[in-house]
Amino acid sequence: MAEPLFHRGPGRFFGGLGPRAQVALCQLPLTLVVLVLAVITPFAWPSLLHSPLFGAGLALHGILFLACFLVPWERLPHRPYLVIPVLDFAAIAFLRNGAAPLLPGLAVLVVFPVIWLSASGVLARSSLVLSFLGPFFIMAPSAVDHLPAVTASDLTTVVLFPVMMLAVSLAIRFASVNLRLQQRELAEKDRELRDLLAASREREKLLETVLDATDVGIAAVDRSGHFLVSNSRQRSFRRATGADEAFPGQGHQLIFGQDRRTLLPPDRRPISRAMAGESFADYLVWAGEGPEQRAVSTAARPLVSEDGRLTGAVVVYTDVTGWVESVAANQELVSNVSHEFKNPLNSIIGNVDLVLDEADLLPPHVAKRLVVVQRNAERLMDLVADLTASASTTLNVHPKRTDLASLVETSLSSAQASAQRSHVEIAADVPSPLWAYADPLRIGQVLDNLVSNAIKYSPGGGRISISATADRQWVRLSVTDTGMGMSHEDAAKVFTRFFRTQAAQQAAIPGAGLGLSITRMIVERHGGSIMCESGEGQGSTFTVTLPAEGPPPAF
Repeated sequence: MAEPLFHRGPGRFFGGLGPRAQVALCQLPLTLVVLVLAVITPFAWPSLLHSPLFGAGLALHGILFLACFLVPWERLPHRPYLVIPVLDFAAIAFLRNGAAPLLPGLAVLVVFPVIWLSASGVLARSSLVLSFLGPFFIMAPSAVDHLPAVTASDLTTVVLFPVMMLAVSLAIRFASVNLRLQQRELAEKDRELRDLLAASREREKLLETVLDATDVGIAAVDRSGHFLVSNSRQRSFRRATGADEAFPGQGHQLIFGQDRRTLLPPDRRPISRAMAGESFADYLVWAGEGPEQRAVSTAARPLVSEDGRLTGAVVVYTDVTGWVESVAANQELVSNVSHEFKNPLNSIIGNVDLVLDEADLLPPHVAKRLVVVQRNAERLMDLVADLTASASTTLNVHPKRTDLASLVETSLSSAQASAQRSHVEIAADVPSPLWAYADPLRIGQVLDNLVSNAIKYSPGGGRISISATADRQWVRLSVTDTGMGMSHEDAAKVFTRFFRTQAAQQAAIPGAGLGLSITRMIVERHGGSIMCESGEGQGSTFTVTLPAEGPPPAF
């Protein structure tokens, strides 16, 4: 559909016309004035109909307007159409001098050809000369008619009017030059903007290609929740959840928790958490339902402006279905193997205990060897228990209001004998009572594990201290030793299953690398966290953070 004329700029409209229409349009204002003059002359000044000069002026104007359409200007070189405003001077001279003294003001019509010549941008000097000489020769006959009684007023009129037209021509010329300079600058800026726009589109296309080539879903949203950037992988995740593409985090979505059955509330969905300003990693959710359900690990980072305001967030989605299924299969295998180990080990330990009950009837060397069998069987049983706990995805925790000070005291009492054998001093600085919302059995297991590890990794003796701090929301227990310590890299991996430091292996310190992973599992099931700070030869500090109070009661 063609663009309406009133939506176009005058320059675009004029430039879209042909040469003949352009020439006619430039001549049209003067022609309209002359046409009106010709229509009203028989009624206002009938005597002018008998003036040959006046009639010649009207006729010449008509011929010039018809020439605008009839002459093939597009075929002629060097812009010959400028002869039209030059001849306009002659036509206006006929009109003005033919109508004098009834209409001496018709000389003002000369402003039309002066403007045309000055605004044409060509023949600069010639247009200035014509702008003076044209009006001069139009005004000169009136002064000649008064000879020899020419007055100063007559001479002033003959000279002043051409000077005024020359000033008009100069003003138009300067304005045209300035306008052309501005147009040139605007054209240059327009070209630069077009180049920038083209480069921006190329970069945007490259970014889209790179994002779509990645194996993770990426979405950037602004503070109001509108998508800024998203790739095809992320859009496929959203389609799997049945989400509305236009409104992130809103509406009904098939996003489930880790049990794969419980729908997450809107404020716990990854993109909603990100829009709220949260920063997180490894947040596992399940997208979709049925056979097509996928495990998705999400991470988010906020977008912050230079003045510190939250402007949006970036959320990354990674499909970890295969990894989750392989971990589940591995855990099932370990659980099955551990279960198969338990029965023969229980039988071995039970029978050895029965035999050792009558150790006085056995030769000393046989009893000694049976004790070794008993100790190693019990160690195997502990290892099987650790494997079972590590593989379990349903480690049960039953938190309640618990005094952690009593658990610390019990744990230290149990470890006292082992500490004395290793020449390790144990001290505690824990306020009593120290209330937390915890499972006493499981947290006792955590303390026993941390204290026993501190003793094991202090082979040359040393000191172990347990301290605690609390506020209205959290209770923090710290177990610090002065033992062998570990590097910062090892401290970051110490909670990984089966991980053991090279120093521990070289020192032949017994262990399977499961205790700390189980410890972290227990703490996280409480809604808390555990962290390790250590340095080689500087000892280690393990800090457990637990909730001070339970959730509010449901009504």
